[in-house]
Amino acid sequence: MKKVKQQQKEMTILTGVSLITCMIPKGKADKVVRAALNAGAQGASVHFSRGAGVRERLGLLSITVEAEKEVIQIIVSKEQQEEIFSVMFHAGNLDMPGMGIIFSTHLEKAATYIPSDVLNKIEEDRLLKGEGSE
Repeated sequence: MKKVKQQQKEMTILTGVSLITCMIPKGKADKVVRAALNAGAQGASVHFSRGAGVRERLGLLSITVEAEKEVIQIIVSKEQQEEIFSVMFHAGNLDMPGMGIIFSTHLEKAATYIPSDVLNKIEEDRLLKGEGSE
């Protein structure tokens, strides 16, 4: 994490973070998001999408039926990534056919508003672990 000043405004750049994306059938997101939050995620974005896959092909004419999906996206630290990924996988029953997919993408950097008390706590934790500041 580093701070960058530009045009009199300060921006906190987050590094060492990943984006977990989970695509599941409509109506299943609440359970997955609750599990992620209970595992330590700070928040989630959920949006709807439509898609078609092998399991949605029906009949002799192989007509494709569009399926409504929910897409969950959560930004997590590298320390949280494995646990939250696993919790979301199991909460979404992604080991069952047709239940969806989950994947993680490393983010080079991200920026958002972070309250100063949270920034101070993060810095304290890093100093206690001996990581120093970037």
